[in-house]
Amino acid sequence: MTTHVENEIADQPACWRRAIQLAATGLPGLPRQDERVAVVGCGTSFFIAQAYARLREEAGHGETDAFAASELPTGRSYDRYLAVSRSGTTTEVLDFLDRTPEPSTVITADPATPAVKAADQSVVLDFADERSVVQTRFATTALTLLRAHLGEDLTRAVADAELALAQPLPEGVTQRSQFTFLGSGWTVGLAAEAALKMREASLSWTESYPAMEYRHGPIAITDQLSAVWMFGPAPEGLAEQVTATGGLWIEQDLDPLASLIVAQRLAVALASIKGVHPDTPRNLTRAVILRPAGVR
Repeated sequence: MTTHVENEIADQPACWRRAIQLAATGLPGLPRQDERVAVVGCGTSFFIAQAYARLREEAGHGETDAFAASELPTGRSYDRYLAVSRSGTTTEVLDFLDRTPEPSTVITADPATPAVKAADQSVVLDFADERSVVQTRFATTALTLLRAHLGEDLTRAVADAELALAQPLPEGVTQRSQFTFLGSGWTVGLAAEAALKMREASLSWTESYPAMEYRHGPIAITDQLSAVWMFGPAPEGLAEQVTATGGLWIEQDLDPLASLIVAQRLAVALASIKGVHPDTPRNLTRAVILRPAGVR
């Protein structure tokens, strides 16, 4: 029987198209040009925040800082506070929205959640909501929305997402037992998210690093049991160094967000091999709620 997460992975190209259309409507709650922005999330949403922050600064839209929702520094001021939360019930996100000044915006999947009430404005991606505990389509759809809002032409990204669903997994990758994901710039967040997906869905041994940092120690663990996956262009010579260790080097000619879909598929494939159910990861719930609603 097909799992919820498999269905949600497969639905991503359609969700991305809807997000692009939604971004074209304006969405006044999203950061404006030259605003100084703090963007937060927890878990997967934090990694999406990291990716967006780097993309926004590189696109010249203004200074953008990303934090785990529990780690916003005191004493800083921003023009806009943006939170990403699939459930809209995560305790740290609600605390963030309660303590930040106006204006605040939340991107969520459910219009009837506490985060929508706590934020000044909201962007609801209910078409990308999920039944699986493991996030896939909501996270990538939120980032697609934000990329489109920055003015990116995502035609190729959507086409690559279709390819990512159709093409075989990288040869030999399911025979590896240790996985390292690398990124550079905005894809550092994607690398962290890929590693998290592998841990959640398949209980795999995974790590993630900025690509240039990988040679400063982490490469020591790489051997014939390893796969090293690069999101975006690799630093010169790194592929050859990994191959020399016996590790499997993976670098795809896809938009990095589409390459994340392939990593999601790998997590599900490994879960099947191990007899692990990817919809209900060990020790995890759909949202982290540290106290009853309404208690502060």
